[in-house]
Amino acid sequence: MKQDIVLAGVGGQGILSIAFVIDNAALKKGLKIKQAEVHGMAQRGGAVQSHLRLSEEEVHSDLIPKGRADMILSVEPLETLRYIDYLQPEGCIVTSSTPMINIPDYPDIDEILGGIREVHGSIVVDSGELAREAGSGRAQNMVMLGAASSHLILEEADLLEFIEVLFKNRGEQVVEVNRKAFRLGREAADHR
Repeated sequence: MKQDIVLAGVGGQGILSIAFVIDNAALKKGLKIKQAEVHGMAQRGGAVQSHLRLSEEEVHSDLIPKGRADMILSVEPLETLRYIDYLQPEGCIVTSSTPMINIPDYPDIDEILGGIREVHGSIVVDSGELAREAGSGRAQNMVMLGAASSHLILEEADLLEFIEVLFKNRGEQVVEVNRKAFRLGREAADHR
């Protein structure tokens, strides 16, 4: 059992939070993990990506070779296209349709989403709308984690447990907003 995941988004979208939840759920399951450093601009709005490698066997490299990722999990649609060449032919894309327009010549969103939907089995959800429905526009990352959850080799209960661990210091209301965002993302992906 193994899974290689490319996480993508822009600074400020919570890529590290997604990685924290996945990493800890994998460790609880007894899997070995490697996580590449988050590469990209540390400032809000800069492109960010990270590689997560989960396996029952020892993982020797923290970088996923191009054409070998099982999943691209992205919080920003243009960033999905930036890393699409990492996806293996049987891999899946789980991405938001909500753009973060952070450059003056941001391409047409319909063209971006059309390119993503050309990949068989791609899952596209409106993380912005679902995060607001959950109670906070900042919860888009947990919407996307929920949307990807049924395609991960991890247990939903473990993912929810580490969402609570991640946010418990911010209070029960923040924990519940992020749990709800996760559930809404999962439901949206399951009913697409």
